[in-house]
Amino acid sequence: MTIHRWTWQSQLTFALAAGVIAILGLVPSFASDGVIERLTVLFIYVILAAMWNALAGYGGLVSIGNQLFFGLGAYATIRLADAGINPFAAMSLGAGIVAGLSWLLSLFMLHLRAGEFAIGMWVLASIAHLCVNLDPLIQGETGTSLIALNAYAIDARRVLIFWAALIGMVGLLALLFAVLRTPSGLAMQAIRDNEEAADSVGVNPMRTKRLFFVLAGFGTAVAGALWLAQVSAFQPKTYFSVQWTAYMIFMVLVGGLGRFEGAILGALIFFAAETWFADTGVWYLIGLGAAALLFSLLLPKGLWGWIATRTGVSLMPLGYRVHVDTQSETGR
Repeated sequence: MTIHRWTWQSQLTFALAAGVIAILGLVPSFASDGVIERLTVLFIYVILAAMWNALAGYGGLVSIGNQLFFGLGAYATIRLADAGINPFAAMSLGAGIVAGLSWLLSLFMLHLRAGEFAIGMWVLASIAHLCVNLDPLIQGETGTSLIALNAYAIDARRVLIFWAALIGMVGLLALLFAVLRTPSGLAMQAIRDNEEAADSVGVNPMRTKRLFFVLAGFGTAVAGALWLAQVSAFQPKTYFSVQWTAYMIFMVLVGGLGRFEGAILGALIFFAAETWFADTGVWYLIGLGAAALLFSLLLPKGLWGWIATRTGVSLMPLGYRVHVDTQSETGR
């Protein structure tokens, strides 16, 4: 009997992923402006799905207010850039500030359970929205623009934002994957399954949940800052809209709740649906809602959860596998 984590499928997946990332890094040298911009959007969607999945899928902290971090990430970037900081440096620094704020919020938010936590996050997002409206720089719902980006030529700016989104996505996925494979990652899943039982075997629930809460806040803030750089304009009602969390929930539900691969797959499905059907207006939104409902009823583990259950394949393994050598067992 042997215990291992990696399989040949997972090793092949990581080799292919490294190749895809290398090719993506070269995309600006041969792709059209439209392709570059759409891929930037895809990278942001992957970040959003992975961060919401980190909270809800692995920790059971279902939030309907993650637009709080998304909006604050963009707002912090606007504020720092207005103070004279380079806009790309402001994006990173702004996400760091939101991570610090997430730590402060965790001191009381993580004492809430289930529905209380979900609604509490939505209330916090609404309060943040109102507070940002009071900032004279933002001018209420009129909003403002990230005018510091005008220092860059439009072509150079498009490529820099693309690379920033690619680096952000790869870095955050790698960080989340590494954290999930540590004892803290296993502890978070134990808390999700039964917090009292996890506490009884020595897990520190509050410290573990705080780690994931801050990570999700930081990652979602990075996505908000990247979206701001992509569209340049900041209007509070757009960035603090609950639609962002609805998108995150859709991507994770369809791809696979609590599955690392599921969040990525869900983001790809949502991106494809948006690309092909967004022009249909209301029918597009109805279709998204219907798809989420059908997946919840028929495939509650999501598409990747269904595939993994039927095939036993794990392309990005987080836990351990026990392999029994049947020949050795038979010979004994």
